[in-house]
Amino acid sequence: MNREFPTLSLATPQEHVLQVSMNRPEVANALNTQMGLDLMHCFEDLALDPGDVRCVVLTGTGDKAFCAGGDLKERNGMTDEQWTRQHVIFERMVRALIACPTPIIAAVNGAAYAGGCEIALCADFIYAADHARFALTEVTLGIMPGAGATQNLPRAVGERRAKEIILTGRPFTAQQAAEWGLVNRVLPGADLMKEALETAAVIARNAPISVRQAKQAISRAMNMSLWDGLAFEIEAYNRMVPTEDRREGIRSFNEKRPPRFTGR
Repeated sequence: MNREFPTLSLATPQEHVLQVSMNRPEVANALNTQMGLDLMHCFEDLALDPGDVRCVVLTGTGDKAFCAGGDLKERNGMTDEQWTRQHVIFERMVRALIACPTPIIAAVNGAAYAGGCEIALCADFIYAADHARFALTEVTLGIMPGAGATQNLPRAVGERRAKEIILTGRPFTAQQAAEWGLVNRVLPGADLMKEALETAAVIARNAPISVRQAKQAISRAMNMSLWDGLAFEIEAYNRMVPTEDRREGIRSFNEKRPPRFTGR
């Protein structure tokens, strides 16, 4: 996959883990057209050719902002046609994030407002710094969330809480986000990346086919009946039976050694 993007910084802090940092710190990592394209291409590339990447940590550069939302200076004066054309890019970006078969941990290191909050919601789960704040402020600007929040947020916090968050546009803290089920862990800012990368390493040590299939089964189940979900789970499970990783897992257990998974 391509590792060079104008608005993203990519690094491999440890084996099988890719760190993707939104990199516009001078504007609180605000989402402009180029960043939308970069995130879209980055995660589409990852889906097509993950290479040795088994887990992604998505964060923002600096300690003040994960992503402050859409770049309103860029949007100032846009025609309706230009606005719509830009938003199609953001829509594809969201689909690329959600559809990515590789697990994504959002490490929210500061403000995650509007589109920034929506990007975090596209991740599989979220760790947040204790100073981070969240908000979906779109209704205060004459628009509404259009990058997945009306779908992802109710699935995380429930319908009533999601309506309160979206319809008021009020900011909320990382601690509140954790209490409501939006955030998995709240950590001191200095520990955020260390803990996110440690969890990523745990995921990356597991059998990659198993992880991808389990992620897909969980995600698809949210849109299925229980019985359809159970049937899909077995389809996903059966794909692992003929793999070398499945055989290696059993061998390593019986030989009392760590498994050496290859993704085959």
